[in-house]
Amino acid sequence: MTVLGTIIVTGGSRGLGAAISRKLATLGYAVAVNYASNAAAAAEVVDSIVQAGGRAAAFAGDVADEAEVLRLFDAAEALGPLAGLVNSAGIVGASTRFADLATPALQRTFAVNVMGTLFCAREAVRRLSTARGGTGGAIVNLSSAAARLGGPGELVHYAASKGAIESFTVGLAREVAAEGIRVNAVAPGLIETEMNPPDRLARLVPSMPIRRAGQAEEVAEAVAWLISPAASYVAGSILTVSGGR
Repeated sequence: MTVLGTIIVTGGSRGLGAAISRKLATLGYAVAVNYASNAAAAAEVVDSIVQAGGRAAAFAGDVADEAEVLRLFDAAEALGPLAGLVNSAGIVGASTRFADLATPALQRTFAVNVMGTLFCAREAVRRLSTARGGTGGAIVNLSSAAARLGGPGELVHYAASKGAIESFTVGLAREVAAEGIRVNAVAPGLIETEMNPPDRLARLVPSMPIRRAGQAEEVAEAVAWLISPAASYVAGSILTVSGGR
């Protein structure tokens, strides 16, 4: 298989990130599977990609730590030239009414979801921009339908962090499009991952227009399309994958 370049997938060891990593590998990209702490899960994703004939390696790094982000990008060069970034790392922090949310949970949610995305995107732009000697590429940020719905009663802070990601996506896309970098976002709705426990799925599925939760692989398809040349005229878009909700 011809390798098209390296895509860094933050939070690539579990959930959406794992599905995205596997999907990108099937398209011919080498995948840098980033993880914060679960080395075993990252190794499992890498092994599945390699066994299927793809190229991948796992790289530790907390995206909320600028120094670790720089080390991640440097280390990922071992797989080959950077072609893009998927900012998939994200946390809920806590599920509670906003007035009851502890400050450390609020701070950590924004550190990972917002600052982590900004740190990684900034480093990707520095390396991909044709104005800086790069060859261009694509960045896909993971937002959430919560950015539009607001997450009242349980996830207002998380929704706010994803609202920031959508504003950032549009602004950065317009800033770097002429430098060969397409920036877009995918906003998943209710997806069957560990971020949505069974009781939450059971409570919300009846209100879904499509009457089911989504699968991580369905989100991965959207991300892969935005990364690929098939979306060559798409920049600054927020692609909602939410079953109509």
